Amino acid sequence: MHPQYYVEQEKYEKLISRKNVKSSEYNGMYDRYVYPVLTREHIPVFWRYDLDEKTNPFFMERLGVNAVFNSGAIELNGKYYLVARVEGYDRKSFFAVAESDSPVDGFRFWDYPVVLPDTYEKETNVYDMRLTKHEDGYIYGVFCSESKDEENSDLSAAVAEAGIVRTKDLKTWERLNNLKTLQSPQQRNVVLHPEFVNGKYMFYTRPMDGFIEAGSGGGIGVGFCDDITNAVIDEEIITSRRKYHTITEAKNGAGAVPIKTEKGWIHIAHGVRNTAAGLRYVIYVFATDLNDPTKVIAEPSGYYIAPMGEERIGDVSNVVFTNGAIVTEDKKVYIYYGSSDTRLHVAETTIDKLVDYTFNTPPDPLRSADCVRQRCELIRRNLAILKGSTE
Repeated sequence: MHPQYYVEQEKYEKLISRKNVKSSEYNGMYDRYVYPVLTREHIPVFWRYDLDEKTNPFFMERLGVNAVFNSGAIELNGKYYLVARVEGYDRKSFFAVAESDSPVDGFRFWDYPVVLPDTYEKETNVYDMRLTKHEDGYIYGVFCSESKDEENSDLSAAVAEAGIVRTKDLKTWERLNNLKTLQSPQQRNVVLHPEFVNGKYMFYTRPMDGFIEAGSGGGIGVGFCDDITNAVIDEEIITSRRKYHTITEAKNGAGAVPIKTEKGWIHIAHGVRNTAAGLRYVIYVFATDLNDPTKVIAEPSGYYIAPMGEERIGDVSNVVFTNGAIVTEDKKVYIYYGSSDTRLHVAETTIDKLVDYTFNTPPDPLRSADCVRQRCELIRRNLAILKGSTE
C-alpha cells in the first residue's frame, strides 16, 4: 500500500470522529452547528484513489469528488441516514447513503453509492432526493431526473422531471415511472406527502416553464394521483405563492417532507430572488391545514435560514437549500441544509419552537411603509415593557 494512503485515512478518521458543537449565534428559532455534517472530505479514500501501487504509483485521485450536499434524511430503528447528493469532478451527481448513531456528527458513507435502476436512457444527471415514509409502508425517494433538451441546440438546455423510487431498507430500490404533470413542462423539487389525502397520493410540485426560470409557474403546487407506479397529475393547485419583492420573487419550491403538528402541516421550503450577484436561495417556513393540505394557514415574514459566513462561499455562492429533516421521538427537529452547492450542515430546533415560529411570527406586509409600521409597533410594546421593568 502506498504510504500516502495511511496519511489520508488518518485524516478521514479524525474528521469522522470529530464531535459537533452548537454555534454561539442566537436567534431563539434554532441552533446552528459549527461543523458541516458532510463534506467532500467525508468521502472514503477508496472511492477516490486507486490503491494499487502498480496502476497508481503517485497515489493520485482517479475519481475525485467535488461536493457533497442537498441530502434527503430519515431515521430508522434509532439510526440516522442521509441520502446525499455527491458530485464528482465530472459534474455528474449520484446518491450515497451516510449513516450515524447521532443526528449531528459521525456520518459514514456505506461502502458503495446508491445504484438506481437505469430505466431512462437519456437521463444524464440525478440529484436532490427527498425521502418520504409513506403510510402505504414504503419509503419513497423523489428526485430530479435531468436530461438534455433535444429540441434546443444550446448545450446547457435541459429538461427536468421528477424521478420516483421506493425501498424498504435504502439498499434495494425499485424505479417507478417519472412523474407526469400535464400542466407543467418541467418539474424540480417535488415532494411526496406522507399520508393519503382522500385516498390519493399527494405531491408538492414546482411548476416551471423552463429549466431555470419559473416563468408562469406561480409557486409551490399540489397535485393528486391514484397510482404512484404511473403517477400522472392533471391539475396543480398553487399553495405558497411567489410574490413581488420578497424572498420568493424569482421562484420557490418544497424542501423537506412536511411535518405534521397539532396546528397544521409545517413546510420547510426554499425561496429564490435575483440580485446583482445572481440568484440568492434562502429557506422559509409556512403551514397548511391538517384537513386540507392545499390551504395555507400561516406564512411567517421573511426567511428562516439564510447563508452566513463561510456558508456563502462555494460552487454556487449565496445559497442554502434543504431537502431533508428528521423529527425525533422527543420532538427535536434536525434540518439538513446544503450551503452554496458544496457541503451539508444541520440546524436543530424543536416541534414547539417550530410551531411557535410559524404561527406567531407576523406575516410580510409586502410594502416598506407597512413594514416600518409593523416594526414600530413591536418597538413601542417593547419600550413599554422596558419602562415598566425599571419603575
